[in-house]
Amino acid sequence: MIKVGSAAPKINAIDDQGKPFKLADHKGSIIVLYFYPKSDTPGCTTEACEFRDSAAAITKEKAIVVGVSPDPVNKQAKFKTKYGLPFTILADEDHAICEAYGVWQEKSMYGRTYMGVARTTFVIDAGGKIAKIFEKVKPKGHAAEVLAAIEAL
Repeated sequence: MIKVGSAAPKINAIDDQGKPFKLADHKGSIIVLYFYPKSDTPGCTTEACEFRDSAAAITKEKAIVVGVSPDPVNKQAKFKTKYGLPFTILADEDHAICEAYGVWQEKSMYGRTYMGVARTTFVIDAGGKIAKIFEKVKPKGHAAEVLAAIEAL
């Protein structure tokens, strides 16, 4: 179970451009690591576009945004291009990152249970420790909450 103060689990993944991404390569930066269920769906688009619109303010705080969903690289690339997202999106097709961060969970809809991503955001400080966890995220207004949290670090 990840808690505030825990070391952030390592990430070795493929980004939206098909390139390797390692969390360790970004040590020294604040990282906003947000998990979302599916690219190009209403809630996920709202959340991504709010992060896009807050990108300058987030960058000013020496922070980067990284999105993660189980979608394949090509779908992540289309999503990024369609909405002009200025940040990295990781393809977590095998759910390894989601599982490491504890966001691959049993969900239910219309009486049916299934495994999926619980919309969650982690703020990782410059030293690689979890500084803040946002669970059960509501997409609208979330980027402003995250920006306030990183400004407080």
